[in-house]
This record gives sequence, C-alpha cells and structure tokens, in this order.
Amino acid sequence: MTARPRAVAFDVLETLVNLDPLRTRLEEIGQPAHLLESWFMRFQRDSMALTLAGDFGSFESVARQALRTDTGHTATEDDIDHVLEGFGQLPAYPDAEPALRRLSEAGLRVGCLTVGSPENTARCLERAGLAHHVDRVITAEQAGTWKPAPSMYRVAAGELGTSPGTMALVAVHAWDCHGAKRAGCLAGWCERLEGRYGDVFTAPDVSGPDLVQVAERLLRLPSD
Repeated sequence: MTARPRAVAFDVLETLVNLDPLRTRLEEIGQPAHLLESWFMRFQRDSMALTLAGDFGSFESVARQALRTDTGHTATEDDIDHVLEGFGQLPAYPDAEPALRRLSEAGLRVGCLTVGSPENTARCLERAGLAHHVDRVITAEQAGTWKPAPSMYRVAAGELGTSPGTMALVAVHAWDCHGAKRAGCLAGWCERLEGRYGDVFTAPDVSGPDLVQVAERLLRLPSD
C-alpha cells in the first residue's frame, strides 16, 4: 500500500508558475505569441536529447539556442536576453500558494525540482510569494542532469532529507510523473495542462483537477 510521503517536490514551469506572460515578450521582439509553445517544446526536447547523449547544457544555453532556431535566426542576442529575463518574473497559478502552504503546515518538507536556472527560479518564487513555503530548490544545473533522468529525482529526495520512496513529485506533465515513478518516488499529477493522463506512462499515486486537490490527496495517503 502506498504510504503518505514525508516530502513533496513540485515541478516549477507550467506547474507552479504560468508561462503566458512570455508571449508578450515574444511580441515585443517582433515574434508571434504562439511561438511560446513550439519554443518551450524544443527547449525541453533538446535538453532531454543532451541528457540521453550523456551531456548537459545549462538552462540559459539550451533555451537560448532553441529560441534562435524557432525564430529562424531573426532574433538578436539582445532580443533573446529580453525574453529569457521574463522567466524570473512569471506569476504563480492561483492554486500554487495554497497547495504549498497546506503541505508545509502539515509538517512535510517542500521542495521545487526544476529545469530552470537557479537564479531565475529563486527570483520567480520570491516574486510569486511562494519562497517562504519552500525548504529547498533543486535545479537541473545542481543535479548535473535533466528530468526525467532518475538521478535528478533521487538528488531531490536527498536534498529534502528523505529517500525516493518517501518523496512525491507533483507536476502537470505526465512524463515528469512517469520519471519520478521510475526513479522509485511517488507522484501526484495535476490535470490542469493535459486533461487526461497518458496511458503510455506509469500511473501516478494521486491526481486531481488542481494542485490543492493533489496536495490533499497526498496527505490522505495512510501513514507508514
């Protein structure tokens, strides 16, 4: 039987914070707002490809190269700087703060596990009013690999002072939950982005329409 976790690590981009304001920054450099989806997907694909090849690229270097490519090399380096600076100013989703607070008040250690840069992530969490609920931020750069490599989830568990089997990963991405499950962790999936959980992925331990429901369902798991 699945037991209640002792720590919970939240994905950041698209789970805790909203990427939509980056559309305005893309338009400000003469690019279409809808470029956000293809650029972010290319960024994720390229970072995962580097991991599969046994290499590592920093958040900024991979995101920058992906944006160069997706703009057809029409964006200047100053243009790209302007867009990337927006990652440190992204707003939190309305369900983010109450979910983090609920888990923290229940005595669980709360972390953030992200592919974002350490500086942007820290700035973003502070501006969004989430930082005081977070015990630890673990980034791909600190772990030396990208999700969904198993070692990243295991590093997060260690940073939160527990084992993979007693840490839950919470995300809006089914592939991220799958990675956590394959690494021996628990997983909580929020339906907000994808609507239905992909049947090619290992099922999460709990799911819900928003982060608060996911947090509550994790807390309702039986204590070990």
